[in-house]
Amino acid sequence: MKVAVSGKGGVGKTLVAGALAYLFTEKGFKVLAIDADSSPNLALTLGIPLEQAQKIVPISENQQLIESKTSTKHPGVYHLSFTVDDVVRDFAVKSPFNVNLLVMGTIRSAGAGCTCAANALVRSLLRHLIVERDEAVVMDMEAGVEHMGRGTAKHVDTMLTVTDSSMKSLETAKKIKVLTKEIGIQKIFLVGNKITGAEEAEVIKKFASKNHLALLNLIPYDEQILRADRLGETPLKYAQGSEGLEAIKQVCEKLLQ
Repeated sequence: MKVAVSGKGGVGKTLVAGALAYLFTEKGFKVLAIDADSSPNLALTLGIPLEQAQKIVPISENQQLIESKTSTKHPGVYHLSFTVDDVVRDFAVKSPFNVNLLVMGTIRSAGAGCTCAANALVRSLLRHLIVERDEAVVMDMEAGVEHMGRGTAKHVDTMLTVTDSSMKSLETAKKIKVLTKEIGIQKIFLVGNKITGAEEAEVIKKFASKNHLALLNLIPYDEQILRADRLGETPLKYAQGSEGLEAIKQVCEKLLQ
């Protein structure tokens, strides 16, 4: 099971990604969570203390690692072939919920300066993690749609797009569907989040039907989850009794089916 979780910023995709990673471990899977967001927060969702999370250097910004894998003796020339199977061993962080977390960072665009070596490492590592390793993988994507053109999620089995009932979020979900198809991913699902009532639920259901998207579930607005965020706690500690996390559990069950 290799799942990428996408969506507009603020819709709750990091919560969904973190909860799915935790739920897969509960099902007996060995799980690797990948934070590929430019503003990584998956560590906190997975229960890694703030002080420890702040010390994690994203792979795309780890100059020592990048140079050790790609550098040659010639300026401007770097290796395209190198091993990456040791990166998880050396740089993954174990969360209290038994999920291995790798903070990837983002593949920079051409306008962001010369980042060829970093991009080569990130692309090679992502392919290795998704294609060659046998554990379950959950990847928290960068918000929006710009990352789709970089092929970050190219090799996953499933694209899970999270949306709320706002038109901006729904339009982002529509664009993600088109771009996901273009890079060859066939399993594309929608999840509605922060649902406060029947009107919002109906908006998302109609959108899913109109755009031929399989709607896996609607996650209700959950004050318990928001309170955990305000306190700087992981919402996963409230897995028992949380309506929102129970709805994500149903998403997990449907994905495994």
